[in-house]
Amino acid sequence: MNNQILNKMKRETLIKNLEKKGIIVRGTTEEFNNVDGGIWISAECLENEYYFDYYAESRAFELGVRITLADFLQKRGWYAEWNDPGTMMLWEI
Repeated sequence: MNNQILNKMKRETLIKNLEKKGIIVRGTTEEFNNVDGGIWISAECLENEYYFDYYAESRAFELGVRITLADFLQKRGWYAEWNDPGTMMLWEI
């Protein structure tokens, strides 16, 4: 992955960009567990299987996140972190 942040993206803008990719955003981390600043994604949705697979062993995934999405996030100043096998949180770098 490229470690360069090209365009730091605000949370609201990132949510819109993720939804354009077909990722279903459930809400914010404030709504999930009252922790400020993140984005809550259910990784169990069929639409998200292309991007998230907690048990993935393919080279197309890094820590269960498709490399293309992880790179997309990183270039915008965000990263993905598993809360549990069905819940993904996105945080600012």
